[in-house]
Amino acid sequence: MTKKSAIFSEFEDVVDKLPDIIFILQEDLTVLFSNACARELFGSRAILSANNLSGLLLPEEREAFHASLPWKDGMSGEIQFLSENGAMTHAIWKVRALQKGRRTAWLFIAHDTTIEKQKDLDLLRFSNVIQRTINPIQITDASGNMVYVNPAFEKVSGYTSAELIGRNPRILNSGRHSKEFWSGVWQHISSGRIWVGKIENRRKDGSPIFMEVVLSPIIDAAGTILGYLGAHRDITEQKILEQQLIRSQKMESIGTLAAGIAHEVGNPLTAISSLVQVIQRTSSDGFAKEKLELINSQINRITRIIRELVDFSRPSTYIVKPTDINQVVRESLNIVRYGKKVKNISFELLFADEPLEITAVPDQIVQVFINILMNAVDSLEGRTGGILVSSRKKEQTVEVTIRDTGKGIESSELEKIFEPFYTTKEVGRGTGLGLWVSYGIVKSFRGDIFVESIPDRGSTFTVSFPVKG
Repeated sequence: MTKKSAIFSEFEDVVDKLPDIIFILQEDLTVLFSNACARELFGSRAILSANNLSGLLLPEEREAFHASLPWKDGMSGEIQFLSENGAMTHAIWKVRALQKGRRTAWLFIAHDTTIEKQKDLDLLRFSNVIQRTINPIQITDASGNMVYVNPAFEKVSGYTSAELIGRNPRILNSGRHSKEFWSGVWQHISSGRIWVGKIENRRKDGSPIFMEVVLSPIIDAAGTILGYLGAHRDITEQKILEQQLIRSQKMESIGTLAAGIAHEVGNPLTAISSLVQVIQRTSSDGFAKEKLELINSQINRITRIIRELVDFSRPSTYIVKPTDINQVVRESLNIVRYGKKVKNISFELLFADEPLEITAVPDQIVQVFINILMNAVDSLEGRTGGILVSSRKKEQTVEVTIRDTGKGIESSELEKIFEPFYTTKEVGRGTGLGLWVSYGIVKSFRGDIFVESIPDRGSTFTVSFPVKG
Protein backbone atom coordinates (compact mmCIF):
# COMPACT_ATOMS: atom_id res chain seq x y z
CA MET A 1 0.00 0.00 0.00
CA THR A 2 1.37 3.38 -0.95
CA LYS A 3 1.68 6.21 1.53
CA LYS A 4 -1.22 8.08 -0.21
CA SER A 5 -3.46 5.01 -0.04
CA ALA A 6 -2.62 4.58 3.65
CA ILE A 7 -3.67 8.16 4.40
CA PHE A 8 -7.05 7.76 2.61
CA SER A 9 -7.55 4.42 4.33
CA GLU A 10 -6.99 6.06 7.71
CA PHE A 11 -9.19 9.06 6.87
CA GLU A 12 -11.73 7.27 4.66
CA ASP A 13 -14.49 9.86 5.41
CA VAL A 14 -12.44 12.77 4.04
CA VAL A 15 -14.66 13.03 0.91
CA ASP A 16 -17.75 13.21 3.10
CA LYS A 17 -16.29 16.28 4.80
CA LEU A 18 -16.13 18.25 1.55
CA PRO A 19 -18.93 20.85 1.03
CA ASP A 20 -19.35 20.07 -2.69
CA ILE A 21 -21.50 17.39 -4.39
CA ILE A 22 -19.25 14.48 -5.42
CA PHE A 23 -20.12 11.43 -7.50
CA ILE A 24 -17.91 8.70 -8.96
CA LEU A 25 -19.54 7.53 -12.17
CA GLN A 26 -19.03 4.74 -14.63
CA GLU A 27 -18.71 5.62 -18.30
CA ASP A 28 -22.47 5.16 -18.73
CA LEU A 29 -22.99 7.63 -15.83
CA THR A 30 -24.10 4.93 -13.40
CA VAL A 31 -23.45 6.15 -9.85
CA LEU A 32 -20.71 4.15 -8.11
CA PHE A 33 -20.25 6.46 -5.15
CA SER A 34 -21.82 9.61 -3.67
CA ASN A 35 -20.52 11.67 -0.78
CA ALA A 36 -22.49 12.93 2.22
CA CYS A 37 -23.27 16.28 0.60
CA ALA A 38 -24.84 14.53 -2.42
CA ARG A 39 -26.80 12.09 -0.22
CA GLU A 40 -28.08 14.94 1.94
CA LEU A 41 -29.27 16.92 -1.12
CA PHE A 42 -30.84 14.09 -3.15
CA GLY A 43 -31.42 11.34 -0.59
CA SER A 44 -29.77 7.88 -0.76
CA ARG A 45 -32.95 6.27 -2.07
CA ALA A 46 -33.28 8.81 -4.91
CA ILE A 47 -29.69 8.23 -5.94
CA LEU A 48 -30.22 4.47 -6.02
CA SER A 49 -33.52 4.66 -7.87
CA ALA A 50 -32.14 7.16 -10.39
CA ASN A 51 -29.28 4.72 -11.08
CA ASN A 52 -27.93 7.18 -13.62
CA LEU A 53 -26.83 10.77 -12.95
CA SER A 54 -29.24 12.12 -15.57
CA GLY A 55 -32.13 10.81 -13.44
CA LEU A 56 -31.30 13.47 -10.84
CA LEU A 57 -31.59 16.31 -13.35
CA LEU A 58 -34.58 18.42 -14.26
CA PRO A 59 -36.26 16.89 -17.36
CA GLU A 60 -35.56 20.00 -19.43
CA GLU A 61 -31.87 19.84 -18.45
CA ARG A 62 -31.23 16.26 -19.61
CA GLU A 63 -30.98 16.92 -23.34
CA ALA A 64 -28.43 19.71 -22.89
CA PHE A 65 -26.50 17.60 -20.39
CA HIS A 66 -26.31 14.60 -22.74
CA ALA A 67 -25.11 16.91 -25.49
CA SER A 68 -21.94 17.47 -23.43
CA LEU A 69 -21.06 13.77 -23.76
CA PRO A 70 -18.62 12.19 -24.28
CA TRP A 71 -16.68 13.97 -21.57
CA LYS A 72 -13.08 14.95 -21.70
CA ASP A 73 -10.89 15.31 -18.66
CA GLY A 74 -11.38 18.78 -17.09
CA MET A 75 -14.69 19.61 -18.81
CA SER A 76 -17.08 21.91 -16.91
CA GLY A 77 -20.50 23.50 -17.20
CA GLU A 78 -23.67 24.61 -15.41
CA ILE A 79 -26.56 22.38 -14.42
CA GLN A 80 -29.84 22.30 -12.46
CA PHE A 81 -30.67 19.41 -10.14
CA LEU A 82 -33.98 18.53 -8.53
CA SER A 83 -33.36 18.01 -4.80
CA GLU A 84 -35.16 15.55 -2.53
CA ASN A 85 -37.60 18.23 -1.26
CA GLY A 86 -38.51 19.26 -4.81
CA ALA A 87 -36.43 22.46 -4.78
CA MET A 88 -34.27 23.41 -7.72
CA THR A 89 -30.50 23.45 -7.16
CA HIS A 90 -28.17 25.41 -9.43
CA ALA A 91 -24.60 24.14 -9.67
CA ILE A 92 -21.41 24.46 -11.66
CA TRP A 93 -19.74 21.11 -12.39
CA LYS A 94 -16.39 19.76 -13.44
CA VAL A 95 -15.27 16.20 -14.29
CA ARG A 96 -11.89 14.52 -13.94
CA ALA A 97 -11.04 11.19 -15.55
CA LEU A 98 -10.13 8.28 -13.20
CA GLN A 99 -8.10 5.72 -15.15
CA LYS A 100 -7.39 2.20 -13.92
CA GLY A 101 -5.98 0.01 -16.62
CA ARG A 102 -8.40 0.05 -19.49
CA ARG A 103 -11.26 1.01 -17.25
CA THR A 104 -12.34 4.70 -17.06
CA ALA A 105 -14.46 6.25 -14.33
CA TRP A 106 -15.38 9.88 -13.76
CA LEU A 107 -15.02 12.06 -10.72
CA PHE A 108 -18.01 14.46 -10.94
CA ILE A 109 -17.73 17.52 -8.66
CA ALA A 110 -20.57 20.08 -8.47
CA HIS A 111 -20.56 23.30 -6.46
CA ASP A 112 -23.99 24.48 -5.29
CA THR A 113 -24.51 28.04 -6.61
CA THR A 114 -28.23 28.34 -5.75
CA ILE A 115 -27.70 31.11 -3.19
CA GLU A 116 -25.32 33.00 -5.49
CA LYS A 117 -27.81 32.66 -8.38
CA GLN A 118 -30.62 33.98 -6.19
CA LYS A 119 -28.44 36.92 -5.13
CA ASP A 120 -27.59 37.64 -8.77
CA LEU A 121 -31.29 37.47 -9.66
CA ASP A 122 -32.23 39.78 -6.77
CA LEU A 123 -29.49 42.19 -7.79
CA LEU A 124 -30.73 42.14 -11.40
CA ARG A 125 -34.28 42.83 -10.24
CA PHE A 126 -33.27 45.67 -7.95
CA SER A 127 -30.97 47.21 -10.55
CA ASN A 128 -33.77 47.11 -13.13
CA VAL A 129 -36.19 48.72 -10.68
CA ILE A 130 -33.72 51.51 -9.90
CA GLN A 131 -32.70 51.93 -13.54
CA ARG A 132 -36.26 52.10 -14.86
CA THR A 133 -38.13 53.89 -12.06
CA ILE A 134 -39.50 57.36 -12.80
CA ASN A 135 -38.12 58.58 -9.47
CA PRO A 136 -34.58 60.02 -9.47
CA ILE A 137 -32.10 57.79 -7.59
CA GLN A 138 -28.50 58.50 -6.64
CA ILE A 139 -25.94 56.41 -4.77
CA THR A 140 -22.81 57.86 -3.16
CA ASP A 141 -19.75 56.37 -1.54
CA ALA A 142 -19.05 56.77 2.17
CA SER A 143 -17.49 60.19 1.51
CA GLY A 144 -20.64 61.46 -0.18
CA ASN A 145 -19.36 61.44 -3.78
CA MET A 146 -21.79 60.08 -6.36
CA VAL A 147 -21.03 56.63 -7.79
CA TYR A 148 -24.37 56.04 -9.56
CA VAL A 149 -27.36 58.03 -10.85
CA ASN A 150 -30.28 56.56 -12.75
CA PRO A 151 -31.72 57.97 -16.01
CA ALA A 152 -34.54 59.70 -14.11
CA PHE A 153 -31.94 61.61 -12.07
CA GLU A 154 -30.15 62.65 -15.26
CA LYS A 155 -33.44 63.84 -16.76
CA VAL A 156 -34.57 65.91 -13.80
CA SER A 157 -31.15 67.43 -13.04
CA GLY A 158 -30.14 68.18 -16.64
CA TYR A 159 -26.70 66.62 -16.05
CA THR A 160 -25.40 63.43 -17.67
CA SER A 161 -24.16 60.51 -15.61
CA ALA A 162 -20.58 61.26 -16.73
CA GLU A 163 -20.90 64.82 -15.38
CA LEU A 164 -22.16 63.63 -11.98
CA ILE A 165 -20.15 60.49 -11.16
CA GLY A 166 -17.34 61.35 -8.76
CA ARG A 167 -18.89 64.71 -7.89
CA ASN A 168 -20.47 65.75 -4.61
CA PRO A 169 -24.25 66.35 -4.68
CA ARG A 170 -23.56 69.99 -3.78
CA ILE A 171 -23.23 70.53 -7.55
CA LEU A 172 -27.05 70.76 -7.41
CA ASN A 173 -27.12 73.13 -4.43
CA SER A 174 -29.59 75.98 -4.90
CA GLY A 175 -28.20 78.03 -2.03
CA ARG A 176 -31.66 78.08 -0.41
CA HIS A 177 -30.52 75.89 2.50
CA SER A 178 -27.87 76.97 5.00
CA LYS A 179 -24.59 75.19 5.76
CA GLU A 180 -26.02 74.38 9.18
CA PHE A 181 -28.96 72.62 7.52
CA TRP A 182 -26.74 70.37 5.37
CA SER A 183 -24.36 69.76 8.29
CA GLY A 184 -27.33 68.49 10.30
CA VAL A 185 -28.42 66.20 7.47
CA TRP A 186 -24.91 64.75 7.14
CA GLN A 187 -24.60 64.14 10.88
CA HIS A 188 -27.99 62.41 10.85
CA ILE A 189 -27.25 59.94 8.02
CA SER A 190 -23.61 59.34 8.96
CA SER A 191 -24.86 58.12 12.35
CA GLY A 192 -26.73 55.34 10.51
CA ARG A 193 -30.19 56.93 10.52
CA ILE A 194 -32.59 57.66 7.64
CA TRP A 195 -33.34 61.31 6.80
CA VAL A 196 -36.60 62.36 5.16
CA GLY A 197 -37.33 65.92 4.05
CA LYS A 198 -38.03 68.42 1.28
CA ILE A 199 -35.26 70.40 -0.42
CA GLU A 200 -34.85 72.85 -3.26
CA ASN A 201 -32.09 72.01 -5.73
CA ARG A 202 -31.05 73.65 -8.98
CA ARG A 203 -30.90 72.11 -12.45
CA LYS A 204 -27.95 72.50 -14.78
CA ASP A 205 -29.80 75.35 -16.54
CA GLY A 206 -30.26 77.17 -13.23
CA SER A 207 -33.98 76.53 -12.82
CA PRO A 208 -35.21 75.29 -9.40
CA ILE A 209 -36.24 71.71 -8.64
CA PHE A 210 -38.27 70.91 -5.54
CA MET A 211 -37.61 67.42 -4.21
CA GLU A 212 -38.99 65.13 -1.53
CA VAL A 213 -35.96 63.09 -0.46
CA VAL A 214 -35.21 59.94 1.52
CA LEU A 215 -31.50 59.55 2.34
CA SER A 216 -30.53 56.09 3.64
CA PRO A 217 -27.12 54.81 4.73
CA ILE A 218 -25.96 51.58 3.00
CA ILE A 219 -24.62 49.38 5.82
CA ASP A 220 -22.81 46.01 5.59
CA ALA A 221 -23.15 43.05 7.96
CA ALA A 222 -20.41 44.44 10.19
CA GLY A 223 -22.29 47.73 10.62
CA THR A 224 -19.89 49.75 8.44
CA ILE A 225 -21.41 52.47 6.28
CA LEU A 226 -20.40 51.80 2.67
CA GLY A 227 -22.33 54.65 1.07
CA TYR A 228 -25.69 56.39 0.88
CA LEU A 229 -28.84 55.93 -1.21
CA GLY A 230 -30.83 59.02 -2.15
CA ALA A 231 -34.39 58.38 -3.38
CA HIS A 232 -36.00 61.55 -4.76
CA ARG A 233 -39.51 62.51 -5.81
CA ASP A 234 -39.89 65.54 -8.05
CA ILE A 235 -42.58 67.76 -6.49
CA THR A 236 -41.78 70.86 -8.57
CA GLU A 237 -45.13 70.84 -10.36
CA GLN A 238 -46.96 70.23 -7.08
CA LYS A 239 -45.06 73.13 -5.48
CA ILE A 240 -45.96 75.45 -8.38
CA LEU A 241 -49.63 74.43 -8.14
CA GLU A 242 -49.60 75.06 -4.38
CA GLN A 243 -48.11 78.52 -4.92
CA GLN A 244 -50.68 79.26 -7.62
CA LEU A 245 -53.52 78.12 -5.35
CA ILE A 246 -52.28 80.28 -2.49
CA ARG A 247 -51.88 83.22 -4.86
CA SER A 248 -55.37 82.69 -6.33
CA GLN A 249 -56.95 82.49 -2.88
CA LYS A 250 -55.05 85.60 -1.82
CA MET A 251 -56.11 87.47 -4.94
CA GLU A 252 -59.73 86.43 -4.47
CA SER A 253 -59.83 87.74 -0.90
CA ILE A 254 -57.90 90.89 -1.83
CA GLY A 255 -60.29 91.49 -4.75
CA THR A 256 -63.23 91.49 -2.33
CA LEU A 257 -61.32 93.78 0.01
CA ALA A 258 -60.33 96.05 -2.88
CA ALA A 259 -63.94 96.68 -3.86
CA GLY A 260 -64.76 97.71 -0.30
CA ILE A 261 -61.72 99.98 0.02
CA ALA A 262 -62.43 101.63 -3.33
CA HIS A 263 -65.95 102.46 -2.23
CA GLU A 264 -65.07 103.66 1.29
CA VAL A 265 -62.04 105.71 0.24
CA GLY A 266 -63.32 106.92 -3.13
CA ASN A 267 -66.28 108.92 -1.82
CA PRO A 268 -64.44 111.05 0.78
CA LEU A 269 -61.52 111.45 -1.64
CA THR A 270 -63.84 112.98 -4.24
CA ALA A 271 -65.06 115.45 -1.64
CA ILE A 272 -61.52 116.39 -0.64
CA SER A 273 -60.51 116.85 -4.28
CA SER A 274 -63.48 119.17 -4.87
CA LEU A 275 -62.64 121.29 -1.83
CA VAL A 276 -58.99 121.59 -2.91
CA GLN A 277 -60.07 122.80 -6.36
CA VAL A 278 -62.44 125.37 -4.82
CA ILE A 279 -59.69 126.71 -2.54
CA GLN A 280 -57.21 126.81 -5.46
CA ARG A 281 -59.61 128.99 -7.48
CA THR A 282 -60.38 131.39 -4.60
CA SER A 283 -56.96 131.72 -2.97
CA SER A 284 -54.37 134.27 -4.08
CA ASP A 285 -51.68 133.08 -1.63
CA GLY A 286 -48.77 131.65 -3.66
CA PHE A 287 -47.49 129.44 -0.83
CA ALA A 288 -50.99 128.01 -0.25
CA LYS A 289 -51.45 127.34 -3.98
CA GLU A 290 -48.13 125.50 -4.12
CA LYS A 291 -49.11 123.24 -1.23
CA LEU A 292 -52.60 122.74 -2.62
CA GLU A 293 -51.06 121.61 -5.91
CA LEU A 294 -48.96 119.08 -3.99
CA ILE A 295 -52.11 117.83 -2.21
CA ASN A 296 -53.90 117.56 -5.55
CA SER A 297 -51.08 115.48 -7.10
CA GLN A 298 -51.20 113.06 -4.18
CA ILE A 299 -55.00 112.85 -4.49
CA ASN A 300 -54.56 111.96 -8.17
CA ARG A 301 -52.06 109.26 -7.20
CA ILE A 302 -54.50 107.76 -4.69
CA THR A 303 -57.28 107.98 -7.28
CA ARG A 304 -55.13 106.08 -9.78
CA ILE A 305 -54.49 103.33 -7.23
CA ILE A 306 -58.21 103.09 -6.44
CA ARG A 307 -59.05 102.90 -10.14
CA GLU A 308 -56.65 99.96 -10.54
CA LEU A 309 -58.20 98.27 -7.52
CA VAL A 310 -61.68 98.76 -8.98
CA ASP A 311 -60.58 97.46 -12.38
CA PHE A 312 -59.26 94.34 -10.73
CA SER A 313 -62.24 93.65 -8.46
CA ARG A 314 -64.99 94.46 -10.95
CA PRO A 315 -66.14 91.78 -13.42
CA SER A 316 -65.09 92.64 -16.95
CA THR A 317 -67.72 94.36 -19.11
CA TYR A 318 -65.51 94.20 -22.22
CA ILE A 319 -66.35 91.90 -25.11
CA VAL A 320 -64.33 88.70 -25.37
CA LYS A 321 -63.38 87.95 -28.98
CA PRO A 322 -60.70 86.26 -31.12
CA THR A 323 -57.49 88.24 -30.65
CA ASP A 324 -54.22 88.09 -32.57
CA ILE A 325 -51.56 88.17 -29.86
CA ASN A 326 -48.93 89.48 -32.30
CA GLN A 327 -51.10 92.51 -33.09
CA VAL A 328 -51.75 93.16 -29.39
CA VAL A 329 -48.02 93.08 -28.55
CA ARG A 330 -47.25 95.45 -31.47
CA GLU A 331 -49.83 97.94 -30.15
CA SER A 332 -48.29 97.72 -26.67
CA LEU A 333 -44.80 98.29 -28.11
CA ASN A 334 -45.99 101.33 -30.09
CA ILE A 335 -47.26 102.91 -26.85
CA VAL A 336 -44.15 102.12 -24.81
CA ARG A 337 -41.68 103.23 -27.51
CA TYR A 338 -42.80 106.84 -27.30
CA GLY A 339 -41.62 107.20 -23.70
CA LYS A 340 -38.56 109.30 -22.83
CA LYS A 341 -36.89 106.38 -21.04
CA VAL A 342 -36.47 104.22 -24.15
CA LYS A 343 -34.06 106.36 -26.18
CA ASN A 344 -31.02 104.20 -25.23
CA ILE A 345 -32.87 100.90 -25.44
CA SER A 346 -32.85 98.64 -28.49
CA PHE A 347 -35.85 96.46 -29.28
CA GLU A 348 -35.60 93.11 -31.08
CA LEU A 349 -38.80 91.51 -32.33
CA LEU A 350 -39.12 87.82 -33.23
CA PHE A 351 -42.80 87.22 -33.93
CA ALA A 352 -44.23 84.01 -35.33
CA ASP A 353 -44.98 84.30 -39.05
CA GLU A 354 -48.58 83.16 -38.74
CA PRO A 355 -51.29 84.92 -36.66
CA LEU A 356 -51.50 83.56 -33.10
CA GLU A 357 -55.12 83.82 -32.04
CA ILE A 358 -56.43 83.60 -28.50
CA THR A 359 -59.84 84.34 -27.00
CA ALA A 360 -59.59 87.48 -24.85
CA VAL A 361 -60.40 91.17 -24.44
CA PRO A 362 -57.77 92.97 -26.57
CA ASP A 363 -57.65 96.16 -24.45
CA GLN A 364 -56.99 94.18 -21.28
CA ILE A 365 -54.23 92.14 -22.92
CA VAL A 366 -52.65 95.40 -24.18
CA GLN A 367 -52.62 96.58 -20.55
CA VAL A 368 -50.81 93.38 -19.51
CA PHE A 369 -48.01 93.82 -22.03
CA ILE A 370 -47.66 97.56 -21.37
CA ASN A 371 -47.14 96.78 -17.67
CA ILE A 372 -44.50 94.12 -18.39
CA LEU A 373 -42.73 96.24 -21.03
CA MET A 374 -42.65 99.30 -18.78
CA ASN A 375 -41.09 97.19 -16.02
CA ALA A 376 -38.46 96.03 -18.52
CA VAL A 377 -37.78 99.64 -19.52
CA ASP A 378 -37.50 100.71 -15.86
CA SER A 379 -35.02 97.88 -15.15
CA LEU A 380 -32.74 99.30 -17.89
CA GLU A 381 -32.74 102.83 -16.45
CA GLY A 382 -29.21 104.20 -16.31
CA ARG A 383 -27.72 101.47 -18.49
CA THR A 384 -27.51 100.59 -22.16
CA GLY A 385 -29.29 97.41 -23.08
CA GLY A 386 -32.05 95.79 -25.04
CA ILE A 387 -35.44 94.14 -24.87
CA LEU A 388 -36.24 91.02 -26.90
CA VAL A 389 -39.91 90.33 -27.60
CA SER A 390 -40.84 87.01 -29.22
CA SER A 391 -43.96 84.95 -29.83
CA ARG A 392 -44.58 81.33 -30.77
CA LYS A 393 -47.14 78.57 -30.74
CA LYS A 394 -46.21 75.71 -28.43
CA GLU A 395 -48.55 72.72 -28.70
CA GLN A 396 -51.96 74.04 -27.53
CA THR A 397 -50.68 77.32 -26.10
CA VAL A 398 -49.48 80.67 -27.41
CA GLU A 399 -46.41 82.11 -25.68
CA VAL A 400 -45.06 85.65 -25.64
CA THR A 401 -41.61 86.11 -24.10
CA ILE A 402 -40.23 89.50 -23.03
CA ARG A 403 -36.55 89.36 -22.10
CA ASP A 404 -34.52 92.36 -20.92
CA THR A 405 -30.87 92.85 -20.01
CA GLY A 406 -31.66 95.04 -17.03
CA LYS A 407 -30.77 94.87 -13.36
CA GLY A 408 -32.77 91.69 -12.72
CA ILE A 409 -34.69 90.62 -9.64
CA GLU A 410 -33.32 88.96 -6.51
CA SER A 411 -34.57 85.38 -5.97
CA SER A 412 -36.05 86.41 -2.61
CA GLU A 413 -38.26 88.95 -4.41
CA LEU A 414 -39.42 86.72 -7.28
CA GLU A 415 -42.09 85.03 -5.16
CA LYS A 416 -43.63 88.40 -4.22
CA ILE A 417 -43.72 90.34 -7.48
CA PHE A 418 -47.31 89.34 -8.29
CA GLU A 419 -48.56 90.41 -4.86
CA PRO A 420 -50.49 93.71 -4.57
CA PHE A 421 -48.57 96.84 -3.48
CA TYR A 422 -45.25 95.02 -3.72
CA THR A 423 -42.70 96.89 -5.83
CA THR A 424 -38.92 96.89 -6.20
CA LYS A 425 -39.01 100.53 -7.34
CA GLU A 426 -38.25 103.56 -5.21
CA VAL A 427 -41.02 105.06 -3.07
CA GLY A 428 -43.37 107.08 -5.27
CA ARG A 429 -42.15 105.43 -8.51
CA GLY A 430 -44.73 102.64 -8.60
CA THR A 431 -47.93 101.48 -6.96
CA GLY A 432 -47.08 97.80 -6.90
CA LEU A 433 -50.34 96.96 -8.64
CA GLY A 434 -49.25 96.64 -12.28
CA LEU A 435 -48.11 93.01 -12.22
CA TRP A 436 -50.83 92.06 -9.75
CA VAL A 437 -53.53 93.38 -12.08
CA SER A 438 -51.74 91.81 -15.09
CA TYR A 439 -51.64 88.43 -13.36
CA GLY A 440 -55.37 88.67 -12.63
CA ILE A 441 -56.18 89.51 -16.26
CA VAL A 442 -54.06 86.67 -17.64
CA LYS A 443 -55.55 84.11 -15.22
CA SER A 444 -59.08 85.26 -16.13
CA PHE A 445 -58.41 84.06 -19.70
CA ARG A 446 -56.96 80.72 -18.46
CA GLY A 447 -53.41 81.88 -19.10
CA ASP A 448 -50.31 82.08 -16.92
CA ILE A 449 -47.25 84.25 -16.31
CA PHE A 450 -43.81 82.87 -15.48
CA VAL A 451 -40.74 84.89 -14.60
CA GLU A 452 -37.05 83.99 -14.45
CA SER A 453 -34.39 86.44 -13.41
CA ILE A 454 -30.68 86.67 -12.69
CA PRO A 455 -29.51 89.76 -10.75
CA ASP A 456 -27.46 92.18 -12.92
CA ARG A 457 -28.17 90.09 -16.04
CA GLY A 458 -31.87 90.62 -16.66
CA SER A 459 -35.34 89.11 -16.45
CA THR A 460 -37.56 87.02 -18.71
CA PHE A 461 -41.36 87.17 -18.51
CA THR A 462 -43.29 84.45 -20.35
CA VAL A 463 -47.02 84.97 -20.82
CA SER A 464 -49.01 81.98 -22.12
CA PHE A 465 -52.62 81.62 -23.25
CA PRO A 466 -54.57 78.63 -24.60
CA VAL A 467 -54.95 78.64 -28.36
CA LYS A 468 -58.30 79.97 -29.60
CA GLY A 469 -60.89 77.22 -29.92
